[in-house]
Amino acid sequence: MEIFRKKLTSIDLDRGLVLPPDSNLERLQPFHGTIELSTIVESSAGTPLPDPVTIHCSTRSGKLVFTRGWHDIARHAGLKSGDSVTFYREVNGGAQYKMRVISNVG
Repeated sequence: MEIFRKKLTSIDLDRGLVLPPDSNLERLQPFHGTIELSTIVESSAGTPLPDPVTIHCSTRSGKLVFTRGWHDIARHAGLKSGDSVTFYREVNGGAQYKMRVISNVG
């Protein structure tokens, strides 16, 4: 169940991943303020990071933003501006969410 798909900008990588306005937020568990999302991260080839990552999601200037945890994912996956991420809900072990990262090789 996809929540959002986004082509990354330098701002997403430097300041935090701002969720797109067309995100399907009903698929996130309800929360007020902040929430911690246990997330399995995998490459477009389906290779996961060894452990789930906890992403901190909060509101900044009226928009939902991934901060802590997101920066670790971006660094570990070597993400750059122009790369894409897809975030979706999928209960798998202890994690409830999955993020697929796709490098822009072109």
